Amino acid sequence: MTLSLNSLRPEKQKNKKSRRVGRGDASGRGTYSGRGLKGQKARSGSTGLVLIGIKDKIQQVPKKRGFKSLKDKEQIIKTDALNKNFKEGDLVTPEKLRNLGLIAKVNLPVKILAGRQDLKVKKLILKDIKASKKILEQLENLGGRIKN
Repeated sequence: MTLSLNSLRPEKQKNKKSRRVGRGDASGRGTYSGRGLKGQKARSGSTGLVLIGIKDKIQQVPKKRGFKSLKDKEQIIKTDALNKNFKEGDLVTPEKLRNLGLIAKVNLPVKILAGRQDLKVKKLILKDIKASKKILEQLENLGGRIKN
């Protein structure tokens, strides 16, 4: 490309000059000077109208009803699953339950609840697992225990 007058361009400015407002109607920014009509924002000296960013935070929170607990929800296992998958004297841990596909995650709490059947497997040892009162009674009667 040859250098000619029509191909010359001005050098890019690093600092853009601020627009001069309020210099008459012919300037395009006269009369209200881009501030709209009346109101607090149209007056001189109106600054600091933002409530320290609180309004943005409030608007980001969805308007949902109810309550969501911050505690992790327990993964529940019924006695039917224990009777079916474990033998006498087995150690029941969250890792084993995960490998059998009875729970989704190892790091969430696990609790055993009474199902349709009573607990029939003898001498089960529960490790890092919670249990209901009924299950605890059945476990003690069968010779099992909870280990933490």
